[in-house]
Amino acid sequence: MSRRKFDEMSDYADSGRDRKRRRADAVEIEDRLESLILRVGEKSTSSLESNLEGLASVLEADINNYKSKILKILSDCAVKMPEKTTIYTTLVGLLNAKNYNFGGEFVDMMARKLKEALKACMWKTARYVLRFFADLVNCHVISTNSLLQLLHTFLDTARDDNSPQVRSDTYVYAVLSCLPWVGRELYEKKEQDLERLLKHIEIYVRKRSRKHVPGLRVWRSDRPHPQEEYLDCLWAQICKLRSDMWQEKHIARPYVAFDSILCEALQHNIPPLTLPPHHTDNTYPFPWVVFRLFDYTDCPEGPVLPGAHSIERYLIEEHLHNIVKDYHLERKQCAAFLLDFPLKHKIPLEYMIVEVVLAELFHLPGPRYIEICYGSLLIELCKLQPATMPQVLAQAVELLFDRIDTMNVCCFDRMVNWFSYHLSNFQFKWSWDDWLEASQLDPAHPRAKFIIEVLQRSMRLSYHQRIAEVVPEQFDCFVPHKPVAIYKFANDSAGDLPGSNAAHRLESVIRAKGTAMEVVQVLSELPNPLRENDETDPPYNPLQIQVFVQVLLHLGSKSFSHAFAGISKFLKVFEAVVGGNEEAQMLVLKEMQDVWHHHQQMMVMLSDKFLRTQIVTCATVANWVFSKEMMPEFTKNYIWEILHGTIRKMNKHVARLQREVNEARERRAGNESEDSSSDEEEQRPRPSEEEIERMEEKLEAAQADQKNLFLIIFQRFIMILSEHLVRCDTDGRDFNTHWYRWTIGRLHQIFMMHNSQVERYSQTLSTLLFTQDLDPHILDSFNQPTTRPCAISPWKDPTPQPPDLSSDHPTAREGASTSGLQTPHRKPHLRVLASADRNDSRPLSATCFHCSKANDRGQSK
Repeated sequence: MSRRKFDEMSDYADSGRDRKRRRADAVEIEDRLESLILRVGEKSTSSLESNLEGLASVLEADINNYKSKILKILSDCAVKMPEKTTIYTTLVGLLNAKNYNFGGEFVDMMARKLKEALKACMWKTARYVLRFFADLVNCHVISTNSLLQLLHTFLDTARDDNSPQVRSDTYVYAVLSCLPWVGRELYEKKEQDLERLLKHIEIYVRKRSRKHVPGLRVWRSDRPHPQEEYLDCLWAQICKLRSDMWQEKHIARPYVAFDSILCEALQHNIPPLTLPPHHTDNTYPFPWVVFRLFDYTDCPEGPVLPGAHSIERYLIEEHLHNIVKDYHLERKQCAAFLLDFPLKHKIPLEYMIVEVVLAELFHLPGPRYIEICYGSLLIELCKLQPATMPQVLAQAVELLFDRIDTMNVCCFDRMVNWFSYHLSNFQFKWSWDDWLEASQLDPAHPRAKFIIEVLQRSMRLSYHQRIAEVVPEQFDCFVPHKPVAIYKFANDSAGDLPGSNAAHRLESVIRAKGTAMEVVQVLSELPNPLRENDETDPPYNPLQIQVFVQVLLHLGSKSFSHAFAGISKFLKVFEAVVGGNEEAQMLVLKEMQDVWHHHQQMMVMLSDKFLRTQIVTCATVANWVFSKEMMPEFTKNYIWEILHGTIRKMNKHVARLQREVNEARERRAGNESEDSSSDEEEQRPRPSEEEIERMEEKLEAAQADQKNLFLIIFQRFIMILSEHLVRCDTDGRDFNTHWYRWTIGRLHQIFMMHNSQVERYSQTLSTLLFTQDLDPHILDSFNQPTTRPCAISPWKDPTPQPPDLSSDHPTAREGASTSGLQTPHRKPHLRVLASADRNDSRPLSATCFHCSKANDRGQSK
C-alpha cells in the first residue's frame, strides 16, 4: 500500500471518530440541559431565584446550538409538571428578555401544542397550556389583550347551541382554572375586560342544566356539607377570589423578584386560534361532584383547613390529585410525595390527603384506578406517618359511618371493600364498641348492613373463627355463618329423600375415580319426576341434576381448586343432564345455592366457573338472581357481585368478537396495523369473505345475547319495583322503604357501571320497557340524564339515587295480597307488570321482548 493511500485512510478514520465524538458530546450536553431544566425548583442550598437566573444564563449560551431541544423540553415541562408552572414561566420570561426571537418561537410552539391537544381531545393538556399562557402574561411574555382574546374564543363554545353541554363545560372550566394565576394582573390592567369575561361565565353557569348532578353525589343529603358540581364549585371559588381582590396565598410567584428585568421585555401575541368543531366521536371529561368530608371544626389543632369556597382549597386539592395520578403505580413513592407536600406546615395536610384519596375512591361513575390502589396507598400513608395519619383516617371512617344512611350504593360497596381490606392489614383492630348501637337496629338498616357486609368481606381475607373473636358479643348477630357445605343427603333422614340411594352410589363412583360414563350410568337409573306418562319425553331430569350437583359440590367442598377440578372433569356429565335447557341451568344454580348457602365467596366463584365452562348462560344467571328463591338474599352484596361479573363477562365477549371482526376486515383490505407486523402475524392468511361473514354472524348472535341480558335484568327490575309501588299504594304505606331505596339504587348502579353498553340498546329499552306509561319513580332512573363523555345531547344515562340498604322485600311474605293492583289511578302498563307472578321463577326468554334473534343461540364465555 502506498504512503499516500495509507494517509487518506487514516484521515478518513480520524474524521469518523471526530464525528462520533461530536455526536456524543452533543448528546451529553442535551442530557445535561434536560437534567438542569427538570430539576430546577427542587430542594437546593441556593435560592430558587438564583437557580433560575443561573439556568437562564446557561440556556442562553446554548440557544443557538440546541434551540429545538430546549424548546421541546420547556414545552413538555409546561404540561407534564403543572405544579411548577410559575417556575417555568419565569424561566421563559428571563430567556425572552434576553432573546426575543426565542420567546416568539416558544409561544408559537405552545400555540401549536394547544391546537393539537384540542383536536385530539387531550383536555388536561389543553388546560395546562392555557394556564401556562396565563402565567406568561405575569412574566411579560404575552400581552394581556392576546390572552383575553384567547379566553373569549374558549367561551364562544358556551354560545353554541349545537354542541353538547359537556363540551361547553370543558372550555369554561379551562378558562376558570387559569384565572387564579392571572386574575390579579388582569384586574390591575384590564379590569373592565375581566369583568366582561366573568359576566359571560356567570350567564352560562346560571343557565346550564344540572340534571346529571343527583346521580354523581356520594350522599343523598346536603348536610353537613353541600355537594356541589365541579363547575359550580370552581365558579364560587373564583367569585370568592374576586371579592378578595384576586389575592391568594398558595401560588409561588418567583417572577416577582425579576420584575425589573421582565417588564422591559417585548411581548408576543398568541397566534389566532380556531377551535376544532365538535364531532360525535369526541370524548369529553366526565362531570363530577366535589367530595367534601371535613371542615375546619374537624381539625381542632394545627393549621386551619381552607374553606370550601377558598381558591386555596381548589389549588391544593388539584395538586394532590395530580400527585396521585402521577405516582399511583408506586404506592411508597406516592405516599412520600403526598406527605412532602409544599407549604405543608400551613395546612392540615393529613386531613386534606385523606379527603382527596377518598374522593378518588368514591368518584362516580367509577374510580380512575382499581380500588385496591387507594387502599394500599392509605396503608402506606399510615406507615409513613404513624403519629397522625391513622387517627385522621379513623376520624374519616367515623364520619362516613355516621352519614352512611344516605350514601350512594356504588360508594357503599366500595367502602365495604376498602374498610375490610384496611382492617385485614391491621389485625382487624377497630373500636367496635363505638358502633354497639347498630346491634339494636333492624338488619336492613344501612349501618347494620354495613357491619354485616364488612364482616362477610373480612372473612374472605381471614377465617371465620378470627372474625368471630375480634368483634364484641353484641355483634354475634352480625357474624357470618361458618362457611361449610350443606349436603342434604348426609343427614340421618336423607334416606327418605328421592335419589338418596343413587347419591350414595354416585359418591362411591366419584371417590373411586370413576369416568363420566359411569356417572351418567348411575344417573340414568333415576326416575324423572316430570314424566307424566310414557309418551312424553321431558327435556331434562331435575332429580338427576339435583343428585349430581349435590354430590359433586359436596366432594369438592375442601377448596376452590377441588370444586373447580370436579366441574372440569365432569363437563360431559353436565352436558348430558343439563344441555342447553334454561330451566335445567337454573336448577344447577339453585342446587349450588343450597349447598353453599353459608359461603358467599364460594357461590361467587362457582357462578363464574359455570359461566366460563358454558354450563349456564348469562341470561340464566340474571333470571336466577331475580328468582323467588333468591329473594332473602336479594339485598346482599355478593348477589350483585355475581350479576355485575356476569354482565362484564358478556361485555368482554362482545368486545373481543368485535375486535376480531375489525382485525379480519383490516387484513382483508391489506391494512394491517403496526402492532401486528411481527413475522407470525405476517404469515397469517387473509380471511375470505365467507370467514368474515361467519365472524360477523357470531358477533351479531353475541350482541343479541347481550341485548337479551339487559332486557331480562331491566324487566325484572321493573316488575319487582312496580309490584312494590302498587302494594304500598294499596296498603297506604310509604313506598320509600329501605328495600325500595336499595333496589332502585341497584338499578341505577347497572346504568352507571355499564352505561356504554346500555347506551347501545337505549332505543330498544325506551320502546319496550321504559315507556311513558311506566311509574315515574322507575322511569326517572332511565330518563334522568348523567352527562356522558361523548354525547351531542343528554342521553338517558343513569343517575343513581343513593339508597338506604334493606332486605325488607314486600314479596317475600307468604300470601301477599294482590287486590290492590286494580287501583284506578295506576297506569295500565304498571298494573300489568305489577300483577306478574313473582313466584314464577322460570327464565325469561328473548321472545318476551320481541327480540329479532332466537334465544337458543350458542353463547361463548
